[in-house]
Amino acid sequence: MLDNQLGIDTPQGKLDSKVAIILKWAKLFNQQFYKINLSPDANRRQINFGSWIIGGYRPRVFNVSNAVISTGIKIRIYRPSDSVNTPVIIFYHGGGFVVGNINTHDNICRRLANKTSSIVVSVDYRLAPENKFPAAANDAYEALWWVAENAKSFGGDPDRIIVAGDSAGGNLAIVVCLMSRDSNGPKIAYHVPIYPQTNMADLNTESYKHFGRGYYLTKPVIEALLPMYIADKRDLVNPYASPLLASDFHNLPPALVITAEFDPLRDEGEAYAQKLVDAGIPVRVHRFKGMIHAFVSFGGSLHQAHEATDEIASTLQVTLMPVNKVRCGSRRRLPEAL
Repeated sequence: MLDNQLGIDTPQGKLDSKVAIILKWAKLFNQQFYKINLSPDANRRQINFGSWIIGGYRPRVFNVSNAVISTGIKIRIYRPSDSVNTPVIIFYHGGGFVVGNINTHDNICRRLANKTSSIVVSVDYRLAPENKFPAAANDAYEALWWVAENAKSFGGDPDRIIVAGDSAGGNLAIVVCLMSRDSNGPKIAYHVPIYPQTNMADLNTESYKHFGRGYYLTKPVIEALLPMYIADKRDLVNPYASPLLASDFHNLPPALVITAEFDPLRDEGEAYAQKLVDAGIPVRVHRFKGMIHAFVSFGGSLHQAHEATDEIASTLQVTLMPVNKVRCGSRRRLPEAL
């Protein structure tokens, strides 16, 4: 755990002093994660602009290229070197399934590529409300299949595929593990959900009660975003939307689950980790003290953003040796929503 030397005392713990400044600045300039009174397009423009400010310095990467896979999904490939047989991290960006793209998370992917010495494939999956559930999940799974079948063409090792993502992308990283297991798809060596949304059917956890207002991501925003992604309320309990509600957590890959202390999604992320523990899956959980949702994106101001990617790197270096062999069934249709 990371202890804050300086912070602001609250009834629920000590809020990091820099986070407190960020929250005051955001309130002063009426900056929010998502403004309910704006259209999705307007919010996308705002977040696209803001991501360049909060992300800080964009580290150089040996090679960065854009591509479109056969299904029309845009991806961005970050190669840290010209090495071959390199682990591949498939990264799914956050944004409540409505905002965010491969540009808003470019800084995170650059850091991950350099620090993990892995190829990072960032996926520009379809967004809601134009594309409802399960569009994002299907795109995420299609990207997994594409990487498994094409990794060697860009220097990657199909035996060492990792899926990762933050927030909505953390949800997708978990969901593709379930989908691949359920349909005998490509074996995933490891997954890294970062403050993931795991239960869309329950917005009444203790962390929602304590941190649902005033800490960047709010409960009213989540309540506004959910119906944009989930057209049929019955899908709120579909495990490919709410993976915490899956009936079986066996045969999933090992995980590092990262949560933030002052995040309404904290409890459901940690509840997912507990499900893995109960199923005998190796898992590490790190709750970053004093942090809010999306802190890993704040590379320009929060050292914890860099510490999180450092931890991902050190964890993968240990857990991916020796190499986990791939299990890849015949190419199959996407698993049906349960």
